[in-house]
Amino acid sequence: MAKKDEATVMELDGDKLAAAEQIITKFPINVLQLVKSAQMQHGLRHRDYTRYRRYCTARLRRLYKSLKFTHGRGKYSRKTITESTITDVRFLHIVLYMAERAWSHAMEKKQLPDGPNSRQRIHLLGRLRKAVKWATLFAQLCAAKGDSRTSLEAEAYASYMKGSLLFEQDQNWQSALMNFKNARAVYEELGKYGNIENQVLCRERVEELEPSIRYCLHKVGESNLQTSELMDIGELEGPALDLFKSKLEAVMAEARSQQAASMTEFYWLGHRFPVNNAKTRVSILKAQELEKDLHGSASDSLPAEKKLAMFDKIFSAYHDARSCIRNDLATAGNAENVKDDLNGLDKAVSAVLGQRTIERNQLLVAIAKSKFTKQRDDKGDKVTKPEELVRLYDLLIQNTSDLSDLVSSGRDRNPEEVALVEECVIKGTVFRAERCFYLAKSYSSAGKRAEAYLLFCHARSLGDTALEKLQMTSNPDQTLIKDLKVLSDNCRSNSCIEHAAGIMEEEKIPEKLSKGVSTISLTGQEKKVDKVLLEMLDVYESAVGDHNSKVVPRIERFPPPFQAVPCNPIVLDIAYSSIEFPSLENRMKKDKKGIFSRLWR
Repeated sequence: MAKKDEATVMELDGDKLAAAEQIITKFPINVLQLVKSAQMQHGLRHRDYTRYRRYCTARLRRLYKSLKFTHGRGKYSRKTITESTITDVRFLHIVLYMAERAWSHAMEKKQLPDGPNSRQRIHLLGRLRKAVKWATLFAQLCAAKGDSRTSLEAEAYASYMKGSLLFEQDQNWQSALMNFKNARAVYEELGKYGNIENQVLCRERVEELEPSIRYCLHKVGESNLQTSELMDIGELEGPALDLFKSKLEAVMAEARSQQAASMTEFYWLGHRFPVNNAKTRVSILKAQELEKDLHGSASDSLPAEKKLAMFDKIFSAYHDARSCIRNDLATAGNAENVKDDLNGLDKAVSAVLGQRTIERNQLLVAIAKSKFTKQRDDKGDKVTKPEELVRLYDLLIQNTSDLSDLVSSGRDRNPEEVALVEECVIKGTVFRAERCFYLAKSYSSAGKRAEAYLLFCHARSLGDTALEKLQMTSNPDQTLIKDLKVLSDNCRSNSCIEHAAGIMEEEKIPEKLSKGVSTISLTGQEKKVDKVLLEMLDVYESAVGDHNSKVVPRIERFPPPFQAVPCNPIVLDIAYSSIEFPSLENRMKKDKKGIFSRLWR
């Protein structure tokens, strides 16, 4: 009996120790690193929120199955996660990914092409509220079951989600500002400790939160930010900034609408065209703002990729304006004055679009030229081929021709239009000279010296013609004149090189021919033939080669070589006619003669 009591006491002590260990266990989670790695690896590097939401759903399914925490097989019965439920760190992962799934679903609705409508916006706010609910639960559970750092990161995550919800609701900016500041303070402190990777992630999150804080300060009235400064803030990248960018785009659209109310005419080459459609005015204003940024004083410091993105936005704005103009033309009816104004506005917008297309293609040419002239230092560094530049100059020649035809299509042309047509003609000649130069480069690389020499001479003559026309204009472009002089010098030097190389190759032709004839062999034994595996079985040498090399395996020669075989002897039988053969009549079968055979003769 005493032994049973002792065993019972020992079992109770073991249960108490296990319960104490369960209470004492604190789960460490690097929340920011976990979320960032999942986002970058599953869609958010390219702002694909649909892919990230599907990943969160699949991840939750795997977590439920691995923990055996499913919600029933037939009838759905939801299981809640409480402090007593958490016996594994994966339970905390479930709550975190529930918040991430709801947030990514809201951001997916936010990234729709035409923006969320009223019903979709209600759904968006509902998903953000759900994300705040799960983030708050995650912070509470981490405070009870996580270590101190995990608890702090969870609090910062919940504060960020609350701030995002208030930011999207366009109300209670003070509370949104307080939540964003709380998250920033936590990440600033966490960025001072831990490994280098975690410190970098915390600092990046602080930089992502800064624009939202400044915008909240601007809405509260504690900051005197200008619209241009907000646009500069919007140039930053990161998933945490997508809400801010959408909000900023809405603010800019509202500002453009207010500014478009005062815009009544569109000026182009001395013409004034009335703009009555509000959508057309907004699209033109958006394109003009981007053009100011593109041609401003700070444009030289912009990278080429950024300029190309700005050109794409300009094209999109002008295409929207042109589609609105053509819709107005379709509904104009028989009003001739309105139709004339709309046709003139369509022509002006199309001409400006053509000019920006030429500028974009010139930027592409500059990028290709920079890659064409530099040396290949890195194996992975791609060098531009001359054929690519030829193709780009073909596009430029076509663009200038289209623009010239469009501007000269009217009956009464003013001096500005005539000057633009002459400029297009000069630019077309310059582009033809450049195209001819790089086409000669292509022939030179192929070893066709005569064709390359003639093309270099033709390119030089075209360049000289364009230079003469350019110098005769009233306001010549000095940069273009300098480029034409450099092109003329390059054509002259390259033509001399091709001429010399062609003469040298022609002088070497007899020597190469005599050398080739002297080395000709009827048997072909002078060619070095590697031994195959069957011919060197006594040598310890691999016939396959290294697996990293591109050497052809030498197992057996294929197709097999021809072998000499003896032919059949030729027999000349000249004694046949002189031989007397014995008679064989006695051995031949004789015919039997009867009564009937006589009758049938």
